[in-house]
Amino acid sequence: MAPAASGLRYGRRRVDSLGPLRYRFRIMSGADAFAELIRIMERLRGPDGCPWDREQTHESIKPYLIEEAYEVAEAIEENNPEELRAELGDLLLQIVFHAEMARAAGLFTIEDVVRGINAKMIRRHPHVFGDAQVKDSEEVLRNWTRIKAEERQGRADRSTVSGVPRALPALLRSHRLSEKASGVGFDWERASEVLEKAREEFGELEAAMQTGEPSEVEAELGDLLFALTSLARHLGIRAEDALHRASDRFIRRFRYIEQRLAERHRDVHEATVEEMNALWDEAKKEV
Repeated sequence: MAPAASGLRYGRRRVDSLGPLRYRFRIMSGADAFAELIRIMERLRGPDGCPWDREQTHESIKPYLIEEAYEVAEAIEENNPEELRAELGDLLLQIVFHAEMARAAGLFTIEDVVRGINAKMIRRHPHVFGDAQVKDSEEVLRNWTRIKAEERQGRADRSTVSGVPRALPALLRSHRLSEKASGVGFDWERASEVLEKAREEFGELEAAMQTGEPSEVEAELGDLLFALTSLARHLGIRAEDALHRASDRFIRRFRYIEQRLAERHRDVHEATVEEMNALWDEAKKEV
């Protein structure tokens, strides 16, 4: 009797859960390591486990999840593969931690989490796992947007701009919101048009500053930042990344000022603004 075929059918194609032979041992080894991590977390949360781990809730460890995600991003920024490996492990631990708490509460399991993302990736890539044809990555993104819209049909909030977490850093959130709106055609065609909009928002900010009304100034400043985020997107730049790098430059240059002052046996508390400005101009050339 022939063994049953392993895999999932999508359209006329079968998605092999094991993949080509040369990947099978790697997948099995990875599955064993992942299963061990799950057992470790079960033990830590069990009756004879760690008191600290047993006390935690989704809410109490939420900051660690966010922190680990940022540490992954930092490792990528630093182009440090070894650190990236370690930080991805720390992030994976947080995912398993949340899933184990949910399993214990009878809500869902880590298997449910993995099956859910597996099904989503297959569903959203019909050009790979089905019979759809695409000519380029832009068409892939259009299909992705359409499929996500179809998935929202059964939800109470079916807005195109739903699904962007409010807890995201503000610049990243505005980037994602404008990106989603762009996916349905609500966008400027050229970066020059966005730049003109930013100039318009800057003028409105200046007018608000004349009124002295704090709430109005805040609103206009927010509109300007949103326009600048859209400009960055049109230029192929993430405003969040650009501001991070600008902050890094500021740190390097300010430390240069401190170092040069220290060489003169002075510190920033004693230096005049004129001295620091002169050293700042010097730092821009050096660092």
